Amino acid sequence: QVHLVESGGGVVQPGGSLRLSCAASGSFSYLNGMGWYRQAPGKQRELVVTISDDDTTNYAASVRGRFTISRDNAKNMVYLQMNNLNPEDTAVYYCNAKLGLFRPQYFWGPGTQVTVSS
Repeated sequence: QVHLVESGGGVVQPGGSLRLSCAASGSFSYLNGMGWYRQAPGKQRELVVTISDDDTTNYAASVRGRFTISRDNAKNMVYLQMNNLNPEDTAVYYCNAKLGLFRPQYFWGPGTQVTVSS
């Protein structure tokens, strides 16, 4: 299986920046896709961005131009650079990984809290 652990969350003022990291470990040789999702209080979990094994990215409109995803396949790490944060970005951010193509499995980390407040 795949175990994911996020880090880098915290409290930041509007306009500030944070960099989230996700470390993947387990019984796999390669992850076919990874991404970030978030869930704000009282709301459903939503897509932030995904990145495929060919580096194709898919950003939510709300974060495009402000957030940047990157991955280091050799280290099984994925990152999320978040710039120009606003209070609407406040949420628990979850790392996601997809293993397999024909019958893929999806895995989630426990999440890391991001709070944007004055």
